[in-house]
Amino acid sequence: MTGTLLILNAGPAVTIQDLGRPNRVAQGLSEGGAADRLAVFEAAAILGSATVLPAIEMATTGGTFQVSHPTRFALTGATMKAAIDGVQIAWNRSHILMPEQTLTIGAVQSGTYGYLTPARPIATPYWQDSQSAHLLAGIGAQLSAGDTLGLGDDPTPDRVDHAMLPSDRFKGGTVRYVAGPQSDLFSQDTQTRFQTTHFTRSAQANRQGVKLDGGAPFVPDTPKGLASDFIHLGDIQMTGEGLPYVLLTECQTIGGYPRIGTVIPADIPKIAQAPIGAALRFECITLAQADAVCPPDTAILSSLRNQARPCIRNPKDIPNLLSYQLISGMITGLDGNDTECKKQSI
Repeated sequence: MTGTLLILNAGPAVTIQDLGRPNRVAQGLSEGGAADRLAVFEAAAILGSATVLPAIEMATTGGTFQVSHPTRFALTGATMKAAIDGVQIAWNRSHILMPEQTLTIGAVQSGTYGYLTPARPIATPYWQDSQSAHLLAGIGAQLSAGDTLGLGDDPTPDRVDHAMLPSDRFKGGTVRYVAGPQSDLFSQDTQTRFQTTHFTRSAQANRQGVKLDGGAPFVPDTPKGLASDFIHLGDIQMTGEGLPYVLLTECQTIGGYPRIGTVIPADIPKIAQAPIGAALRFECITLAQADAVCPPDTAILSSLRNQARPCIRNPKDIPNLLSYQLISGMITGLDGNDTECKKQSI
């Protein structure tokens, strides 16, 4: 540990998250990890990291932070108001926080989950190969005022700031899913009606799942009392009243409600980030189509690294230009809060 991050204040649902603990459903543990996995991949790409780094996940509201050593960090996921010492900074890009400066992250502006990812890796204990808090399973805890997190070394402390355009996933839209072993419990008419119904994201939502409002109940053609079975991230369950829920990263691992299908991994961020009242509809695709749009993690990070772009400063926007050390009359054009990076941020 070579540094610390001090939390001066924190919202009601602030936790440490990474990619979670996949493939442990048989042991009774859902995978957990970031509600929007794509956001932590974006942070790694912006920071130039070869691997995904643990992040501070913030649901609807952020917090106030200080560091003991100069620390690069990325802001990704749902856009939130952010400032360093009262000066607004852009989202979807990297910045540097110096000791004695204060980073303030406020209310969400679009989406649900925002992410603060230090380039100095957060140094908290691993459990089952992950640092993620999984509150339903009793792993870890919410972060609160006064908490101090250890930080490791930044392998590329001199990397210039980078930014990228995020995918459009913060206002609902069409969500793709595949049929599963229980889809045929629903009549063809019910399945068609499910795909043509315009839902809205309910206020009943957390890291376990999201309730969908809209349409008449979706009742399966089976007797009540279906035997419990394994369930997992992305499953679309119908309650006993026929109301749909999409299961998210901290869902239970066993359930008896029938499932009409499973949202593909590529579209889980769209469900997780949908704000209250966002319009959602569902499209059933084949397994082959799902495989084509759901690349492995290594391919996701590689693609995003190619999309990250250095921030180019316009000398006209540098108020203290003459204070820079000039070498042969030249200064670097890389760094700072510049016009080009603002174009890449929302």
